[in-house]
Amino acid sequence: MMKRSYTLYIGVLLVVCAGFFGQAFAHELQPSSLEVRQLTAERYEVIWRAPIYYKKPHPAKLQLPEQWQTVGEPTIKQLSDSALHRRVVSVPNGDIEGGVIRFIGLEATITDVFVRFIWLDGTQTRAIARPSQPWVEIVAQRSAWQVAGDYTVLGVDHILSGFDHLTFVLALLLIVSGARRLLITVTSFTLAHSITLAAATLGVMWVPGPPVEATIALSILFLASELVKVNRGLPSLTAQYPWIVAFVFGLLHGFGFAGALSNVGLPQNEVPVALLMFNVGVELGQLLFIAAVMVLFFIVRKVRSEWPAWARQLPAYGIGSIAAFWFIERVAGF
Repeated sequence: MMKRSYTLYIGVLLVVCAGFFGQAFAHELQPSSLEVRQLTAERYEVIWRAPIYYKKPHPAKLQLPEQWQTVGEPTIKQLSDSALHRRVVSVPNGDIEGGVIRFIGLEATITDVFVRFIWLDGTQTRAIARPSQPWVEIVAQRSAWQVAGDYTVLGVDHILSGFDHLTFVLALLLIVSGARRLLITVTSFTLAHSITLAAATLGVMWVPGPPVEATIALSILFLASELVKVNRGLPSLTAQYPWIVAFVFGLLHGFGFAGALSNVGLPQNEVPVALLMFNVGVELGQLLFIAAVMVLFFIVRKVRSEWPAWARQLPAYGIGSIAAFWFIERVAGF
């Protein structure tokens, strides 16, 4: 195990650094949102939140169906992290179903748009526009297959852009030895965050978002200290009982996943499907990450068989430094 570790640390450090820089810009890559709320039989309120994109106005432009006529003057409110566009439109006969809303320029970005329609009777439907499909068709009720596809992709997107969650998984990969123990550990983590994700999303439990995010950073810092112990040959709780540690912290990470899901919400008519497939998407993204790390391990091992002794601790201190930075940043944001 020690010899194998020598051959892999530099590659792992590159993964960690990539996550650090990605997290530094993550707030500029937040998804946009569009809310279309029916006010009367023929009038709708349209609220388009376009986040700051790499310190510039979001390049995507909202294009509503031609038959929608703007009533009064549209307003724009500039917030610290986004621009809020609001207008009221009049639609002949009040029927918007079948219309297409386009986001011109979204294909040149790497962000999604969460779209929510709120009808006069209080029912809601949701859709997601992506760079690969920068438009949504308005339907009063989406099929179970459409909901499943949307929320699976949403789960994959969330985990692959959640550098804190990925760094936690990376630390587990470095600590846990043996394929069987690793499988049990990842399964334990999955089971735990599935429990709290469902409980928080369905309103059974609630925990404030900022403290959760700060504590997630602390969980990564804990694993970094455990990795230092493992590298020095000292007893480690995580190395001895990785599935227990993964389960306990997995409960915490589930609340973090729920915070992301609450931003887009769940379709009223397909709650079980949406929740299940979001979780499936998270797991698919997690498996993709693990596979990518394993491929990187293999490549680095082929490039060089041994690395200097000081390289052993680089991933542990790199992960710890990043986690400490995230913790301070998140606490300061309370």
